[in-house]
Amino acid sequence: MAQQIADRRDIDFVLYEQLNTETLAKHKRFAGMNRKMFDMIITEARNFAIKEILPVNEEGDREGLVFENNQVKVPKCFHRPYKLLQEGEWIAMTEDPEIGGQGLPAPIAQAALEYIIGADFSFSAFAFATHGAAKMIEVFGTEKQKDLYLKKMYSGEWTGTMVLTEPEAGSDLGALTTKAVKNDDGTYQISGNKIFITCGEHDLTDNIIHPVLARIEGAPEGTKGISLFIVPKVWVNDDGSFGEKNDVVCTGIEEKLGLHASPTCQLTFGGKGNCRGVLLGEVNKGMRVMFHMMNEARLGVGAIGLFNASCAYLYAINYAKERVQGRDLKDMLDKKASSVPIINHPDVRRMLLWMKSHVEGMRSFVYYVSDLFEREACAENDDQKTYWGDLIELLTPIIKSYCTDRGFECTVQAMQIYGGYGYTKDYPVERLMRDSKINSIYEGTNGIQAMDLLGRKIGMKKGAVFMNLLSEISKVIKVAKENDGLSSLAEKLEAAINRFGETAMHLGTTAMSEKFKVAFAHSTQFLEVSGDIIMAWMLLWRANVSVSKLEALLGDVSEEEKIKKINANKNAAFYKGQIVSAQYFIETILPITLGKMDSIKASSSAVVDMPEISFGG
Repeated sequence: MAQQIADRRDIDFVLYEQLNTETLAKHKRFAGMNRKMFDMIITEARNFAIKEILPVNEEGDREGLVFENNQVKVPKCFHRPYKLLQEGEWIAMTEDPEIGGQGLPAPIAQAALEYIIGADFSFSAFAFATHGAAKMIEVFGTEKQKDLYLKKMYSGEWTGTMVLTEPEAGSDLGALTTKAVKNDDGTYQISGNKIFITCGEHDLTDNIIHPVLARIEGAPEGTKGISLFIVPKVWVNDDGSFGEKNDVVCTGIEEKLGLHASPTCQLTFGGKGNCRGVLLGEVNKGMRVMFHMMNEARLGVGAIGLFNASCAYLYAINYAKERVQGRDLKDMLDKKASSVPIINHPDVRRMLLWMKSHVEGMRSFVYYVSDLFEREACAENDDQKTYWGDLIELLTPIIKSYCTDRGFECTVQAMQIYGGYGYTKDYPVERLMRDSKINSIYEGTNGIQAMDLLGRKIGMKKGAVFMNLLSEISKVIKVAKENDGLSSLAEKLEAAINRFGETAMHLGTTAMSEKFKVAFAHSTQFLEVSGDIIMAWMLLWRANVSVSKLEALLGDVSEEEKIKKINANKNAAFYKGQIVSAQYFIETILPITLGKMDSIKASSSAVVDMPEISFGG
């Protein structure tokens, strides 16, 4: 079962051969750490995920949730692994040990999460949501709030949520109607209804801390008048003891396509007029605080897209090697020929290589952005800090949307490889596909991310940040050009990023003209193009690393001998696979990307011109 979550060999390649993560141990922030320690942590996460979390995935999905008397009971099988999750201190891996964290570098934590969250997102969502809520308190809370909540949340003794959405105000947060009225003691009376609250009610912990967006009476309309409040399920007294149960009631849970063991709740605050909360951050600055969490969540959800894709690919590759059906294409006319594993069939190999190249590209992309956080934190001056921080801002909507879309597509391809069996509940790819669909909707739909990329991100600092991204890609291209085996791929990617720059300029200019609606009608396609370019960049970078390693393993022998060595040596096969993945993507997928850029440049106005009545219905 170990290979059904993530590929440890590929994780190690990204961490230590592509990103050189072990060099972070030289920084004073990580004094006393080394690669041996990093490897032990990842191995422990892997063992925990395989032995304790993965087994509850199917059982939790089958058992589901129980909602009675405004209370939610999670699957019984969740309680043991959740206790072990607390004991292992897995929730706050990157946080300061003084507040309950482990102080690990972000890429190492990312690798651990690939196993923990990849094993079962329904289960790990409790921790995932809690970390984001606690981080807001850490960054924006008062010292008193930190003392009361941080260690309890980072340890997992209490969980947290993110309470934004309302029935009549989905993605339009400025339209929310939840109210806050200040009490004489400085607390606030909160009243309103919220929906789609992940882990909003459950029986895993004694308390749930809700960061709630609400509008103080008399505040400006729209997002400028929104504040954020800490609203605990059970009131926490100044000395840390429990007070009375707060007026927070779960009125229902959603029956969803997937994530059947994850409670998505409808919550009523102040239905009896007695819901108290405390201000988090400044009055009317709630969106500033919440978006700190939202950005973390968007990067996290993008990573989950990778985790789903990785699981789906590993299931599919194992099935394709084991499932025997049909004669080899070269033996189709020989009725006496034996059937072969389906991995021998060209179309199955096409689907597998499509999945492989995307999984590898997404893993490098996700880990690269994790590495950027460390570059920003360890920067030697403000200019460096700003440079890396701006790149994170630019890449956030891309990683969220592209990885969740392609992650879902990987689960679809996996189901296709399984054929009819994949469509049944007898095999795990059916559950993976159901669970992964939500990722393109979570934390701001992918269409909203595309609008953010076009409307805000590519124009950051008059386009300087976008040009910095192209510069980073060009560094990899320059190295690849110096290698005869990769020079052709490098030239193709170079031509594509030149077109990419032109396409961004064209679309950005259109977005600032009277045809701005036409520009935004093409924003999703532009985000897909951006993701494809980044995949090609990451895969070529991987190939750069692999070429010299492969040459060292093979030596100066004939092509026939090289093939024999590759088939007999796992490392040689791995490095060869990196080069072929880059070749496949750049020669097969990137031409389609160029066509998308042609489409964007043509700026068809059909989407805008279509009369509403002509849609039918």
